[in-house]
Order: sequence, then structure tokens, then C-alpha cells
Amino acid sequence: MKNNIAISVLKQRFSDTSKNLITRWANPHNKPAVASLYIHIPFCFHKCHYCDFYSIVDRQDRQEAFLARMIDELRAQSLATGHPSLQTIFIGGGTPTLLAPRLLKELTAAIQMEFDLSTSTEWTIESNPETLTNEICDVLAQSGINRISMGAQTFNTTHLKTLERHHDPESVERSIRRAKAAGLERLSLDLIYAIPGQTLDQWADDLSRALALPIDHLSAYALTYEPNTAMTARLKRGEFNATPDELEVEMYNHTLNQIQAQGMKRYEVSNHAKPGSQCRHNLAYWQGENWLAVGPSAAGHLDGIRWKNTPRLEEYLNTSDEGFAPICEHETPNQRRMLMDWMMMGIRISQGLGQQELLRRANELNRADQIVQVMNMCIDQGWVKLENDHWSLTDSGFHFADRVARDLIGALIED
Repeated sequence: MKNNIAISVLKQRFSDTSKNLITRWANPHNKPAVASLYIHIPFCFHKCHYCDFYSIVDRQDRQEAFLARMIDELRAQSLATGHPSLQTIFIGGGTPTLLAPRLLKELTAAIQMEFDLSTSTEWTIESNPETLTNEICDVLAQSGINRISMGAQTFNTTHLKTLERHHDPESVERSIRRAKAAGLERLSLDLIYAIPGQTLDQWADDLSRALALPIDHLSAYALTYEPNTAMTARLKRGEFNATPDELEVEMYNHTLNQIQAQGMKRYEVSNHAKPGSQCRHNLAYWQGENWLAVGPSAAGHLDGIRWKNTPRLEEYLNTSDEGFAPICEHETPNQRRMLMDWMMMGIRISQGLGQQELLRRANELNRADQIVQVMNMCIDQGWVKLENDHWSLTDSGFHFADRVARDLIGALIED
């Protein structure tokens, strides 16, 4: 009976266009294959100027109410999808490690209760260097979390100020070693390059300091000026100039040389890992798999249905439909859009796109010839190679990943 209520709620939330899919969910033998869960904790102690994720400055007065609401949503989604066995969990934000330790314990206990974690689950939490205390590390290690993704961004105090990033560079090493001592073996660091005023030598120093730490994964992103961020507004006001493209390319190439020397390998445009340490959760996104999403602004995907929870904390706290959160965006299954998404993400990872799979799906839309034309052009340009029945980016092609993705998407648009 309870399961039927949850199915009914999902019908309402996802509209009648998903009726056939939701009906399949009601059959315990034919539920969607869900192996991943994303949880969004919006609290931060400061809003960084480059960040376009939903986050709010934490006053610690809403954490308890937030956690109670989130647990209700966890239960609703778990029930509706048959308490699936999860292979990956990612708690992002915001800064999830700003939650009080006892609330982190409650959250992780609820996840363990509502989902099957009996398989080898990769369980990641994002962290700021200043929030990874000994107590928090112990809570994480005891809860089953086994991977930390820490935002360092840069070790240069001038560039931290440019980004409006508030932490002591020295705390990065302290926190990484503290996590390691607590038994958290899988450690990832985020860096940003092409910061206004940053030189190649300064980026090389950031990279060197990061790779000297006991990490197995590095995310190195070129600074992106997202709409509606303070960083973009400052650029438009002329407070600084964007890094020249030529210097950004030099920084990227230097990154590749250094990570290879440290035994890491690029597996996505901006992500590098030691063998076996790739982020399985992110790969689930990039390969178009299913995942549940809990929390304000969290976005999920099930068999072609995409949705996004409201990015407003008050609305999230005060609106509950049998546990489900209010949704602000919703897309129903669409063959063309699903293929576009798969191509756009898949071309960015090192293994690329399976040739036969891509042509089969494109042929269903009568666009296989156009896809072949784009791929041949990209091969002629030296951006793409065809190996082991996969189209993938060459080393030089990674600089043109967005262009290749755009051309592939264009090939699916009817004349």
C-alpha cells in the first residue's frame, strides 16, 4: 500500500507523460536500475565568487529542520525505487562537512537504513579544508564514507582572494593528512587554473604542491565565468582580464605532463586519477546512467526522465508531497535529447563513444550519415581518433572537446 502511494506521488510529480515508466516501477520485477544517489547540502560559510551551485551562508539555525526534511525525501525516493542497491553516493554542496557532527551521523545512518549498501559502494563527500576537523574525520570514517573530495582551488593567497575563497592554504595539507590518519584512503583535490593574473609558474607551483600530497585523484578545472556569478560581474566591470587562451592551453598541457609523471592518468577533460581511482559517481553521470537526487537544487535522472528540485531552501523545507520535494524543472524521455546528452558527456571521457552504439542510435533518427561526416572531419583535424570501435579525443582534441560536442549535437538537428 505504501509503495502504491509513492508511485502515485511520482506520477503527480513527473506528470502523465511518464505514466508508462511509473507503471513499470510498480512492478517489483521491472523497476529502473538505480545504482547512484546524489545528495545536496546547500550550507556554506561564504559564497565563493566563481561558484554557480546553489549554496547559502549557514547560520546553523536551520540544520536540524533541513536534515529532518531531507530524511523524509530519502525515504520517499528509496521506497518508490525499491530500496535499490547503490554503487555510488555523492554528498555535495555547499559544504556538507559544515553539518554538525551528530547531524552527519544521522544523515549517514538514514542512508544506510533506506538503501542497500551491501555491495562495494563508493561514498564521497565534499569538504572545505577548514571544516575537516578530527571529529568530522572520525564521523566520516565510522559512517562508511570512504572518499573525500576537497576544494583547494589554489595555494596562492593572492589568487584565493581573487576567487573570494576563504581558507588558509596550509590547512589543505593538514586536512588531507588528518583524513588519511582517520582511515579515509581515497582522497581527491580540486584545483582551478587560468585565474586572472595567474602565471604558468604559479600554476606549476599549485600543481606541484597538490601532487606532493597523498591523493589518488585530481580535478583541475579552467576557471569558467558562469552567468549570474560575482566573478562574471567583476569581469564585465573590468576589474580584471580573463586569462589568454594561449596561456590556458599551456597550463592544461603542463597539467598533463605533471600528472603522468605522478602515475595519474586523465580519464575526463578535467579529471585525473591513479589506476582504479576514477570517480565512479561522476562516470555514472557522464555515461548516462540512472541516479536519484535529494536536497534543494539536486538534479536526478531515471530512464530518460530528468528533474531538478527547487533551489530555494524555504520552499524545500515547507513543501512536502509524501516526502517528495517540489520540482522546478522536468524533462520527459526524448530520444534525440537523450542521444545529445550521451554524446556531449561521452566524448569528454577518455574511452569516448562506442562507434556501433552511436551509429545505431543515430540511425534510429536517420542521422547516422551526418554523425559519420562530423567524425571524419574531426579525425582530419586531428581532434578525434577511432580505436577499438570507439571514437575518442586525441591529446590535442581535448582542447576542442566543446567544439566536437557542439558539432555532434548539430548533426542531430534536422535540416
